[in-house]
Amino acid sequence: MKNIWFNLDDKIRYLIVGSFNAGVCYLIYSLICLIMGDNVYQIALALAWFLSSAISFTMQRNFVFEGKGVWYKEYLKCCITWFFSYLINAGLLEFTVKICGLNVYLAQLISNFTAAVFTYIVFKKFAFRKPKA
Repeated sequence: MKNIWFNLDDKIRYLIVGSFNAGVCYLIYSLICLIMGDNVYQIALALAWFLSSAISFTMQRNFVFEGKGVWYKEYLKCCITWFFSYLINAGLLEFTVKICGLNVYLAQLISNFTAAVFTYIVFKKFAFRKPKA
């Protein structure tokens, strides 16, 4: 089964694993907004990103990029990546809610997708970059 999985292109693996991770993050975000109110959407976003990061790192490292480096160095690189990805997500979320007038749930779906594309590129080129042979 491992051979079949890792014979898939990393973009496909990222799409599958990333969709799961995005779903977890979106679920946490939505629950916080439902419980505390839509007006706390930026706080909900920060908490969702923080809480889902451990799951995301583990799954990305093991099931997408086959991390071979020192795990805590890769984790630090992931945290740097997530910081910038979070800024993109938060900025787009604010724009789509305040300027475009979308509700916080639809706005987060759009923002999260955009941030996911950025994250894939930076994970591949920076956080989980394979050493040159």
